[in-house]
Amino acid sequence: MPTIAKLVPEETVFFLCDVQTRFKNAIFGFDELVLTINKMLKIAKVLEIPVVVTEQNPKGLGNTIPDIDLPALGPLLLATIEKGLFSMVTPEVKALLHERPQIKSVVLFGIESHVCVLQSALDFIEAGYNVHVIADGVSSCNKEEIPFALARIRQSGGYITTSESAAFQLQRDAGVPGFKSFSNVIKQEKDNTVRTLQKLLQHRAVL
Repeated sequence: MPTIAKLVPEETVFFLCDVQTRFKNAIFGFDELVLTINKMLKIAKVLEIPVVVTEQNPKGLGNTIPDIDLPALGPLLLATIEKGLFSMVTPEVKALLHERPQIKSVVLFGIESHVCVLQSALDFIEAGYNVHVIADGVSSCNKEEIPFALARIRQSGGYITTSESAAFQLQRDAGVPGFKSFSNVIKQEKDNTVRTLQKLLQHRAVL
């Protein structure tokens, strides 16, 4: 029987991978990617899910693009980590997760799908975490690379989902007090969700 890896807020960390200024004009669907990322950060804030950000060689590639509203996270932003590794699983990330033994699931979004996102997913899976990759929250310079990267992650035991599906899995219950705030985010992001799905998922095979 296949493993059922449900997303539970108290057991989840969001990881934003390397969405930096030098990539803005190179990545397919970059503007739509940023829309999804900001939606995921709003969900993180509503559901109090911590976020870790990485930056690949920021001296050469710049910092996280300012269009991404990291300051709004407040203390939920655990760290912004500079790295040389393509994988996000650096010693600093390992230490953060070691301090939080309750964490079982990692939700990944960012770039590039076939390099840093893929290698991060494989390393997190190998470390025993349930890895959920947001299909409308990842991209690459060459869009043709993306479905192969997602297929490789799935072959290795990762889970491919969408931003809205992951959000509703984390929310779980419409009867809890915080649902109104969650619902407001979903409604506010409705048009952006349609735009990102049409741009980033139109050519991607699910299986």
